[in-house]
Amino acid sequence: MIYLDNAATTGKKPKSVVQAVNNALINYSANPGRSGHALSVKCADEVYKTREKTANFFGADGAENVVFTLNCTHSINAVLKGVLKKGDHVVVSGLEHNSVMRPLKKLGINYDTFYVYRDDAKTMEDFKRKIKVNTKLVLTTGASNVTGKTVPIAEIGKVCKERGVYFCVDAAQIAGVEEINMQKMNIDYLCIAPHKGLYAPMGIGILICRKPIENTIIEGGTGTSSIDFSQPDILPEMLESGTLNMAGIMGVSAGIDFVKSIGINKIRRHEYELFNRLYNGLSQNKNITVYAENPDIYSYAPVLSFNFSGIPSSKAVNVLSEHGFALRGGLHCAPTAHKAIGTLPYGTVRASISVFNKPYEIDSLITACKSEKILQKMLN
Repeated sequence: MIYLDNAATTGKKPKSVVQAVNNALINYSANPGRSGHALSVKCADEVYKTREKTANFFGADGAENVVFTLNCTHSINAVLKGVLKKGDHVVVSGLEHNSVMRPLKKLGINYDTFYVYRDDAKTMEDFKRKIKVNTKLVLTTGASNVTGKTVPIAEIGKVCKERGVYFCVDAAQIAGVEEINMQKMNIDYLCIAPHKGLYAPMGIGILICRKPIENTIIEGGTGTSSIDFSQPDILPEMLESGTLNMAGIMGVSAGIDFVKSIGINKIRRHEYELFNRLYNGLSQNKNITVYAENPDIYSYAPVLSFNFSGIPSSKAVNVLSEHGFALRGGLHCAPTAHKAIGTLPYGTVRASISVFNKPYEIDSLITACKSEKILQKMLN
């Protein structure tokens, strides 16, 4: 099968990541920070090294600010529910995932949405208009998981710093694909899905904090101050109740090493070349609408949405799956993005690329999308 659903999770993991996870299960099967025996201490040391490596990779302030979570959604919830209070105001982009919109709805927090244009200057104009005197937090995706359109996070971070507003970035689609430096970009909270661009296993997330988290969403054992029923108020223990995912953490470490060994710029060029190849091929198909505007390497992550005329995206994806292609159809848990591009309620077919994809795979999909036999099967 040709796997092009990497925005959901990278379908192929590097051998080094697989080996690291296997090594964790065999040689690091002890609870870090919970016991004084040698193996527990060895595990805790490995966890600290991964925190340190992660902090350095993303330009954070220190290892203690790196928190391991269940997934990127958990990280986002920890920020929204840990920072916001009644009366606060939030600004979000018009491309946000439900991991942002659903917590905001449950919290009952007032928010405004800025439009993400093809032109970053226009985006910034609209963004600045949405900040109010009671704006506590700006939260934006780094790139849409529907269209791949990137958001000018460095420019937004600069404005947030000037206005004294906290800035959180959902980096699910850009971590490992684009250079991120939290200090230079003035990012206060970075939420990461390492099973995507860092090629780690599923079931682990990362939250890096440069500003305080006031409240917790989970409390419990941390291995520290056990006599006290109050949750620790320092990071990372404050947000890490319960046993850590040792195998996932070691997978993250190996994933970062893998990305560094190739280089983000090289990865980005490779993925963009395939993205552009797919965009050009599908744009010439009279039966297909492509939801991108003259994409360039700086304005799009390697995620492309398209639709066949008159065919529901779910049907198209099912038929393409029968012919050996793994894509995703529907709303991709991001109805706000689909509202922005006019594809509600049926969504789009989404193809997303990783460093392991090859030109022939892209050409095969382009050819399949031209096939009258496949098109007729979609119509039946």
